Amino acid sequence: MGRIIFYEDRNFMGRSYESSSDCSDMSTYLSRCHSCRVESGCWMVYDRPNFQGKQYFMRRGEYADCMSMMGMTDWIRSCRQIPMHRGSYRMRIYERENFMGQMMEVTEDCESIMDRYHWSNGCQSCHVMDGHWLVYEQPQYRGRMFYFRPGEYRNFRESMGMSSMRFMSMRRIMDSWY
Repeated sequence: MGRIIFYEDRNFMGRSYESSSDCSDMSTYLSRCHSCRVESGCWMVYDRPNFQGKQYFMRRGEYADCMSMMGMTDWIRSCRQIPMHRGSYRMRIYERENFMGQMMEVTEDCESIMDRYHWSNGCQSCHVMDGHWLVYEQPQYRGRMFYFRPGEYRNFRESMGMSSMRFMSMRRIMDSWY
C-alpha cells in the first residue's frame, strides 16, 4: 500500500492532503499543490483532474517544488497509485495505430525503438499483457512520459488526447523502485 502527502505550497508548507489510493480531483482537498512527499509506493501525478494532462512518475522521496523540478506549468490535480507487480513483463508494440504494421514483443527496457527495431516513427499502438510500463516520446527515456498498465492502446491520440502521439523508448516499473 502506498502513501503520498501533498502540500499546497512549496517546501511542504501550507495545508496538506494524505492519500493511499487514487484521487481524481484534489481540488476537493487543496486549493493548489506545489510539493509532496512519497512515503511509500510509486505514483503517477497529473496536472489536470481525472488523470489527464501531463504525467509525472514519482517514487519514494521528497519533491519540495514540483513546478520547477518537473517543469509543470500548473500544479498537481490528480494522482494514481501504481500497484507493485511481481512477475513477467510483456508488451506487444506496433509500428502503426490499431495494431497495424510490424509487431514486436518486448519483455525488457528499450532505450531506443529506432535503434533496436529500425522504426523511424516509433511505436503508435501497443498491447500490455503483463507488468506496468513507462513509455517516453523520445529515445533514452526523455520527453513526456506516460504510464501504461495492462490493456490495449489502439490509438495514442485518442487514449492520450494528443495529436501525433508515438513513443520511442520504454522502461518497466520494477518492484525494486518501491
